[in-house]
Amino acid sequence: MKIGILGGTFNPPHVGHLTIAQDILDSLGLDKVVFIPTNTSPHKNNNGVSGQIRLEMVKLATSGNKAFEVLDLEIERGGTSFTIDTVRELKKKYPEDEIYLIIGSDLANEFSSWKDHEDIKKEVKVVVANRKEYPLEKRTPYLVVDIRQIELSSSQIRELVKSQSSIKGLVKEAVESYIQERSLYKG
Repeated sequence: MKIGILGGTFNPPHVGHLTIAQDILDSLGLDKVVFIPTNTSPHKNNNGVSGQIRLEMVKLATSGNKAFEVLDLEIERGGTSFTIDTVRELKKKYPEDEIYLIIGSDLANEFSSWKDHEDIKKEVKVVVANRKEYPLEKRTPYLVVDIRQIELSSSQIRELVKSQSSIKGLVKEAVESYIQERSLYKG
């Protein structure tokens, strides 16, 4: 099997995340994309939203797509989430499968600062979702896929919620309801 992995804080997960996953799945002929929410990101702030809550939102966001799966590896492991640890765990879980790590071009430009980045490249194929707002500085050694451009970020959604603006269409309805029911991102 060909398995894509898409990690992140997903705080909250939005249609941009789903579009990236679907575009990469289709472009590379992957069998599935596994979403893996971070426990504590070494690069981003969780804004006071627990890993368990973000995990639940990712499950809601991906439900209905049989090619999408959600794993709680990093949340269960606890502590700071490093990609190399997750990659090694997935290589044990899927020893016969090809694993594709999906990252955005913004992250690819800083990939050399990631813990054990050379080992990551040895273990998996690194796929870059090319985003126009973050031009890719160098295309090698990556598999580069041009994706549909959706200029949207989780921080924009958090700001919209905080200012009591609508997020309809930016997140799945179930995620929107979850955010409202739990009064997330209100400040």
